[in-house]
Amino acid sequence: MKKPFLHAGFLHRLEHPDASSPLVADAQLPMQMADLLAVPDGGGERTSAATFLIQVLKTYEAIRQAAFDTELAADELRRYQKFARPGQPSSHIVQLRQRQAAARRASNQSKQAFVQAAAAFVREAGIDVPERIALDTFITSWIDTNVPKG
Repeated sequence: MKKPFLHAGFLHRLEHPDASSPLVADAQLPMQMADLLAVPDGGGERTSAATFLIQVLKTYEAIRQAAFDTELAADELRRYQKFARPGQPSSHIVQLRQRQAAARRASNQSKQAFVQAAAAFVREAGIDVPERIALDTFITSWIDTNVPKG
C-alpha cells in the first residue's frame, strides 16, 4: 500500500520543469525557496541546490513510506500473534516477522540516505542548521515549512 506524499506535485515539477510555466514564477513559493531554485542567468536550468532538494524530497518520501510499511507490518503481526497457539510459530507468522524485519531495514536505509542528502542540500544551499537540533529534525520541519504541498 502506498502512502500519499504531500509534496509529490512539487517534486514532480522540480524533476520535470515545464518551459511554459517556470517553477520560480509560482506565487506559492516562499522567497527563500525561490532564491534557492532561481538560476542567476535565467536559462531555465536547475541550480545544484534544486538537484539536492530533489534527492532530499525523494528520500523523505522513502522514509515516510518505510515508516508506514513498518507500522502496517507490526499491526498485522500483532493481530495474528494475539490468536497464535503457543509453541512453534506458524509459517504465516514467520512470513510476517520477515516482512517486518525487511520494513525495518528499509526504514534504516532510507533514514541514512535522508541524512546524507540533507547534509549535501544544507551545504549547497547555505542553510544554517541550529546547533542543538538534529539535521533530520531540522530538514523535516524546513520541508514542512518551505516546500509547497499538493
